[in-house]
Amino acid sequence: MIRPRLLSFLAYAVVAAFAGAADAQRPNVLLICVDDLKPVLGCYGDTMVKSPAIDRLAARGMVFERAYCNQAVCSPSRNALMTGLRSTTLGIYDLPTNFRVAAPDAVTVAQYFRRHGWRTEGLGKIFHTGHGNHDDAASWTVPHWRPTGGGNYARPENRAGATPPRTPPVEIADVPDSAYTDGQIADEAIRRLRSATGKASEPFFLAVGFLKPHLPFCAPKKYWDLYDRSTFQLPTVTTPPEGAPAYAPTTWGELRKYSDMPQVGPLNAAQQRELIHGYHAAVSYMDAQLGRVTGELDRLGLAENTIIVLWGDHGWHLGDHGQWCKHTNYEEAARIPILVVAPGVTRPGTRTNALIESVDLHPTLAELAGLPALAGAQRLDGRSFAATLRDPQVPTKEAVFHSYPRTRPGTGAVIGRAVRTARHRLVEWKAPGAAATTAELELYDYVADPMETKNLAAAQPDVVARLRRLLDAQPEAKPQVLAAASPATGKTTKAAKKKKT
Repeated sequence: MIRPRLLSFLAYAVVAAFAGAADAQRPNVLLICVDDLKPVLGCYGDTMVKSPAIDRLAARGMVFERAYCNQAVCSPSRNALMTGLRSTTLGIYDLPTNFRVAAPDAVTVAQYFRRHGWRTEGLGKIFHTGHGNHDDAASWTVPHWRPTGGGNYARPENRAGATPPRTPPVEIADVPDSAYTDGQIADEAIRRLRSATGKASEPFFLAVGFLKPHLPFCAPKKYWDLYDRSTFQLPTVTTPPEGAPAYAPTTWGELRKYSDMPQVGPLNAAQQRELIHGYHAAVSYMDAQLGRVTGELDRLGLAENTIIVLWGDHGWHLGDHGQWCKHTNYEEAARIPILVVAPGVTRPGTRTNALIESVDLHPTLAELAGLPALAGAQRLDGRSFAATLRDPQVPTKEAVFHSYPRTRPGTGAVIGRAVRTARHRLVEWKAPGAAATTAELELYDYVADPMETKNLAAAQPDVVARLRRLLDAQPEAKPQVLAAASPATGKTTKAAKKKKT
């Protein structure tokens, strides 16, 4: 007969043994977020760019050919990634408004992993901070880390200018990688990985946010030297789509803030080549920092139990349609790179045409880590694509959705809700809650017209009707949330005051 005390001890030992086994199997997560990175990468078929570290990562897992952001601007895109909620669900389309103003009880993907025993750490740019916005303390086990030294520029004459319009959009400096912030972020990521070794009972969720290739295009000289500027081809489509609403394209005010950029009108050929060269140099610089981080992951023996995700927050116009920067619903702004390496799930060197969007990463990571689906009042907009990671032929969804706000003359604030299928994109421009008859429409066929040269909405009403049914099945877009006070300070923000005015 077993005594009760001995029985309790044996039961405890069994539970502890199973818990230890479960801990050993729980995967780490390395989430790499890159600012303004479009699929101009070798693994996406680009023959000009030098992106060896990303290409090696792609060879280890799965490349998503048809991945899309949920809004082509920093803060809303990152909200979608971290919360699993689209801009149209939150009602946040701007930079200053923190997502918790609209969804105070939202559970971010990092927060969800933290609740289940992961050590969650954020470095660099994960959430958008600045413009009155701030980080999310609930997501991280330890306070979020940002580099304090260096900055956008290394040359003293540019650092003295501090901010646009007194600073140039590019910089070439013969300096070490750590002179710029991405080098410092990589340094810190390597330190965090080293500190995580030997801690199987506390798996890590490490989010590393690189800043380049965001403007200004600054990188050490050796990365500029990888390219011959004269070999870059200028865009052949230099005007907005025929028949598109006049307000649909971007006026690229972000770039016009920098010195030597025209306040109106196009760039000349020399300016275009300089910017295209700068974008490529910044990508190669960031790629080298990413390679240092993944190389250390391998050296430490952590890779065999670490899910790695590379995610670009949105695309970028490099002169196509006469546009620069992001801030549109067009393909060059909305399409993003997503690479996933999931040990025991993904096969090396696989590719898929399955449609996915940023909000899908939240439930996918949870499923890959063996976590239960998020329960409670929060219903995610995203859907797990773990089945596609196991088999690239498995489809995910019929369509993905994104949006962008605009001011329409005579109407005011409108939201361009977009639905993207494997072949088409439909954009419906109207005020939130307004009748469907008030909408202006854009339709593009990426088989017949991959460069988006003509709005086909008037010519193909049957396609429009089919795609509008997909949009109608989604909740109506919410209007922009007005943040009366900052959740961090309780004080009325400048952005809120401006909106009230």
